Amino acid sequence: MPTPPPTGPLVTRDTLATDLRALGVEPGEILLAHSSLSSLGWVCGGAVAAVQGLLDALGPDGTLVVPTQSGDLSDPSHWGNPPVPRAWWDTIRATMPAYDPLVTPSRGVGVIPETVRTWPGALRSAHPQTSFAALGPRAAEVTEGHARDCRLGERSPLARLEALGARVLLLGAGYDTCTSFHLAEYRIPAPRAGAGRPGPGGWEVVSEVSIDSDGFDELGHDFERDRPVVRAKVGAADARLFPVSDAVAYAERWLPVHRSRAAEV
Repeated sequence: MPTPPPTGPLVTRDTLATDLRALGVEPGEILLAHSSLSSLGWVCGGAVAAVQGLLDALGPDGTLVVPTQSGDLSDPSHWGNPPVPRAWWDTIRATMPAYDPLVTPSRGVGVIPETVRTWPGALRSAHPQTSFAALGPRAAEVTEGHARDCRLGERSPLARLEALGARVLLLGAGYDTCTSFHLAEYRIPAPRAGAGRPGPGGWEVVSEVSIDSDGFDELGHDFERDRPVVRAKVGAADARLFPVSDAVAYAERWLPVHRSRAAEV
């Protein structure tokens, strides 16, 4: 049976840049993008054209930042999608390659971030599981100094983005992907947990703040109700644009009331 033709809309590099400008993306700004390529429609040129459109909207003085997480560099005893046999765990821990920002692929964040990660001139931060990649004149400023024991807190690119006045673009992505909310988790009572992963000297366990995106959709709904969030279509995708600082400040107030984890500490 023949494959049905795409339903569109047809999206190109130029139409994407035009839609992003209409949304409010400004030349020269710093933009943290969470994205879904498939939500845009039929993109001529795929992820490459999508990245080109984002860079066109930002202009030569703008900086594009994306999450390039690699959560698979973790303890196999916690894997569930899919799980692996218990008999494999020790071998996996002993042989898993350590994080290398140049070659470790991103996982679970979509094809646009992975395209940015491999783009000429891209820089990537140092955390083995929750790195960010950036393109543009402020890329080094955003990605440098990401502590290996601070996934998404004060010594991560998120705090740097907040300080630099960056904005978040949700491009066909929901609030459950909004990493800025995690920065708030570091500023309220939260439990800590040991995180196992491969390190330069072998398997290591590092104590980290326990982060959890549970409830972020509800948090995002309330945030959008109470704070100015710009909304428009980009291609076929629902797009949202708002400051990192607004998202963090709102989450700092919302989380202790609606999802307190202080008792777990």
